[in-house]
Parts: sequence; structure tokens; C-alpha cells
Amino acid sequence: MPDNYSFGIEPVSCHAFNKDRTQVALSLNDSEVQIHKFAAGKWALTDTLAEHGQRVTGIDWAPNSNRIVTCGADRNAYVWTKQSDNKWKPTLVVLRINRAATSVRWSPQENKFAVSSGARMIAICYFEQENDWWISKQIKKPIRSTVTCLDWHPNNVLLACGSTDFKARVYSAYIKDVEEKPSATSWGSKMPFGNLMAEFSSGGGWVHSISFSANGERLAWVGHDSSVCVVDAANGQQLTTVKTDVLPFMSITWVTDNSLVAAGFDCCPMLYTYSSGNINFVSKLDDTAKQQVAGKVSAMARFKAMDSRAATDDSANETTLGTVHQNTITQLSIHSGTKSKCTKFATSGVDGQLVVWDVKSLESAFAGLRIA
Repeated sequence: MPDNYSFGIEPVSCHAFNKDRTQVALSLNDSEVQIHKFAAGKWALTDTLAEHGQRVTGIDWAPNSNRIVTCGADRNAYVWTKQSDNKWKPTLVVLRINRAATSVRWSPQENKFAVSSGARMIAICYFEQENDWWISKQIKKPIRSTVTCLDWHPNNVLLACGSTDFKARVYSAYIKDVEEKPSATSWGSKMPFGNLMAEFSSGGGWVHSISFSANGERLAWVGHDSSVCVVDAANGQQLTTVKTDVLPFMSITWVTDNSLVAAGFDCCPMLYTYSSGNINFVSKLDDTAKQQVAGKVSAMARFKAMDSRAATDDSANETTLGTVHQNTITQLSIHSGTKSKCTKFATSGVDGQLVVWDVKSLESAFAGLRIA
């Protein structure tokens, strides 16, 4: 069984862990960011970051510099730095956007971060030493609608984004003030700031989530048309798209070099593999706890429960789903390990739960399952 933790009845709209996974920053669908510390088998609230004026839409926690960046529907982003007195100090970032920010991601080297927005642009933010503030440069063309998701290439320069114009794109986010000139990749060699390296159509749905593989050669994303798409840059940027027969996914991440986990409106993480240009469904990763519980209930207890409800079938008024999550999963993240060898991943959702899934436990729970 996975480890599940409830934070109440409000949705967990976004979350991010610190480096050693002893703390988590999350937002319960409001303007505050809560910092919880894990102790004695449960999460305890230690800090509340209250600076945003509207709902927080994105959180990312830099593992090495221990800085938190947040963005919200108030069109602002803040970088939070822990002071010597253990208080978190916010620094406002000049985004220059006129619509809500939708997500935020630190770059791998943590010297800049990207903020997507409903203003049809991406803000690439970096720290300017001369003036002691965070400033931004904007990527605009040819984005035609809200940018919903982001992910960085491991080289710290390329940035992938998905948007509601049904497109997935790869841009160069090279900032010469903070980094050296990048070397050529499978995505291209010329990388001036804002250069569109690649553009792909996701079919007929908004792109909800996007993820580079560990080596940056592959890019995966999911759309609202229940599709899963993978591009292999090393193989001539070959695009593979699969239309699934499940409800749309809201989040996707690589867990090995060839395996992906996606989750969304079906409230259940699902495993896919990519090999030889093909995307294959492997298994649902939730072992339907409802069936296990039902097997332990005696026949007498079930009949008594049916009688108390004047029901002829104990499933007639059933309101509990047969999954750990009881509502849409909105975010997947790597808990332990890396995208090339993940040992644990975490999911959060509209049901107010944060669930940590152990890969080895999943492999032993499902006969013949191997995540590799």
C-alpha cells in the first residue's frame, strides 16, 4: 500500500519537496503556501507563506540553494529565502505579465527559473547582481494561447512548454549573463534566447503536463483529448501519439529512461513504456484498495449496512472510489531517485491527499510488473 496523507477537504493545487524530502511546500487552493515537516509518521505545519493576493498556481523548491519560488493568479512570483532566524523572506520578481501565472520551474543549475502564464508568454527570470533583484526576459512567439506547463532540459538552456493552443514547444532560454554558451544537442545547435527549437501538435486537446527524459533526448506530454505523446530527438524528432481509452491525464513524468507514469481524472497512476517508437500501456498502479477492504468485511456486516440504508445492493449508494485518490490527481513529482531511476514518486489531488508510491512495492504487488 502507498503512504497517503490527508491535508483536509480542500484540493492540493500544487506541491514541492525539499532536498531530503523531510519538508513539503503545498497550497490548498488558496493564496497561501504551507510548509509541513515530516515527523513521527505525519506532516506537521511549521510555516505559512502569505504574500500572494490570489490563488497560488505553482511551487518549486530548489534542492541545493534551498530557495522556494511561487507564482499565482495575482500575476506575481516570489522567491523565498530562509533567513538565519528560520523565517522565510519573500522577494518580488518583476514578471511584466498582465494575466495569471500558471506554473513555475527552477532550472537544473538553479540560477534561473521559468514562469508560464495566461498572457501567451513565458518569463525567464534570473538574478541581476548589480541591482540586487530578480528580472525577467520574455518568450512570446509563436505562442497563441495560455501556457500551462513547463519542464527544463538537463543542459539548463532548453525549455519545453505546453499550451492551450494544442502545441508542445521547445525553446532556448539561454541567458548569457548567467551561463556559458551551450553546446549543440539533438534539438539543434543555434540557441539564441527565445529561439524556437521545435514545435509539435498534440492533436485536439490542451497540453496539461510535459516532461523531458533524464538525458533530455525524449520529451513526453499529455493532452485533454486523453492522449500521450512522446518525441525522440535522437531519432529525427520522431513523434508518437497514442489516444487512450481513459479519462484525460493531468500530469506525466519519466520514472526510468523508457518508462512513464501519468495520472489525472481517473484518479489512478498508470504506467506506460516507450521503445522503438511505440508507446505501450503496461498497468494501472493502484491495486484497488476498495476490493481488499470489501474482502475483509463479513457477509453479516454487509447485509446490516444494506438494511440500514434500505438498499437491495450495497453498491447502490456507494460513494467511495476503488482507488487511493478519491478525486482527480493534479500533480505527479519524483520523490526519491531521478527520472532515470525513480524509487518513489508522489501524487497530489483534488481530494486533499498527498500520496507517496514506492516503485519496489508496486512491482511486488502486481504479478509480472517491472518498471525499467
